[in-house]
Amino acid sequence: MPAARLRGFRPSWLSPKVARTEVLAGLVVALALIPEAISFSIIAGVDPSVGLFASFTMAVTIAIVGGRPAMISAATGAVALVIAPLNREHGLSHLAAAVILGGLIQVILGSLGVAKLMRFVPRSVMVGFVNALAILIFAAQIPEMENVPWAVYPLVAGGLALMVFFPRITRVVPAPLVSIAILTVITVAAGIAVPTVGDKGALPSSLPVPGLPDVPFTLDTLKLIAPYALAMALVGLMESLMTAKLVDDLTDTHSDKTRESIGQGIANIVTGLFGGMGGCAMIGQTMINVKNGARTRLSTFLAGVFLMVLCIVFGPVVSQIPMAALVAVMVLVAFGTFDWHSIAPATLKRMPAGEITVMVVTVAAVIATHNLAIGVVLGSLTAMVIFARRVAHLVNVTAVTDPEGGHVVYAVTGELFFASSNDLVSRFDYATDPDRVIIDLAGAHIWDASSVAALDAVTTKYGARGKTVEIIGLNAHSAKMHDTLSGELTGSH
Repeated sequence: MPAARLRGFRPSWLSPKVARTEVLAGLVVALALIPEAISFSIIAGVDPSVGLFASFTMAVTIAIVGGRPAMISAATGAVALVIAPLNREHGLSHLAAAVILGGLIQVILGSLGVAKLMRFVPRSVMVGFVNALAILIFAAQIPEMENVPWAVYPLVAGGLALMVFFPRITRVVPAPLVSIAILTVITVAAGIAVPTVGDKGALPSSLPVPGLPDVPFTLDTLKLIAPYALAMALVGLMESLMTAKLVDDLTDTHSDKTRESIGQGIANIVTGLFGGMGGCAMIGQTMINVKNGARTRLSTFLAGVFLMVLCIVFGPVVSQIPMAALVAVMVLVAFGTFDWHSIAPATLKRMPAGEITVMVVTVAAVIATHNLAIGVVLGSLTAMVIFARRVAHLVNVTAVTDPEGGHVVYAVTGELFFASSNDLVSRFDYATDPDRVIIDLAGAHIWDASSVAALDAVTTKYGARGKTVEIIGLNAHSAKMHDTLSGELTGSH
């Protein structure tokens, strides 16, 4: 085979330039993962090593089976919140069993095409999601800056300055990595006493061992873990698919959402078998990865590998990293994530009130619950209600009476569905209309049974007065729905 054709089969990450970017981005992400994974372990009520192992297995597995290159999956706060009660009341074995079951549910939902539901998430919800995410990332750093030695503040400021100005010198090495290294050297060399990664909890000293959870394989166990597994599966898929869509937009590339959904399930099954706490896409770490130029699966895979290497081989060194350095990285990520254009006065003036309402509802729900999935659901429901109200007012009914008084033609235009068809019955003059009534639906479309029921009600009201109704102009879809359901929606026939 010619050398040119062989080069065509070579993955892009084998290019030295791309590989360097992917390796360095993966290293920065691994460093940022450590305190987050430990924090989420505390939320879930498990040992820090459980969260770190989960982040390792999630990242490595999703790098192979996932559908969105460069996206980072690991232990997350949303999943930790869902499974914390189960661990508190029944222990780590039941938690691991729930993670495996949750993964199976995600595989099933992914296979059934749940990813296609993402098309129903409006842009205003996506903007609200991104802004809420930025606020949550920033808010998560505030506790790290409260009741701490004064030296933390200049270290955070110095870290931010390094990340802003260092790229002007060179972009060969990611600025966050440089910032973390310099601040660590300064604090260790000068003996500055500030909170470090080691203060968050002990790092693991050996690799995890796979095995089935030590729980009774009974129906009672299934009933116990199923609600937690389902909640974890839904929250994990929601966050992962939203993050994948965000990365698609940032990189101008397309990803396979169905493969990503199934991949999340496989990653959670593997994580559960290793006794991990489960997880999903990590938006903050994904943003770090993408902003540092990563675009392939290599960075995700290496983030997981580096995480374990840093913990097991370089644990003593990593433990010395000041939390101030990682706080600075996350603050800059939050600032870069927020869609500042969406709240600019000029944008708000042009934006329809309904769009702004949806964005505000999404942000408010996420901040109130600290759950991105709840915000997305509430924002999408708000958007649907606003859309339904808007479309419902676009239905028009105009009457043209035959000059000789023999019949009347009602022209109905617009989209007929439950919101718009409810008041359709009141738009006709049953008492004074002639004996023959024609309803022309050439300019309308029937979408649901409510509309057919409304037309049946109109026909019945005219029939009670001895008048006949003829419905004309139905398009193929509307005609099929009308023919199928007309006269079948009440028990009077």
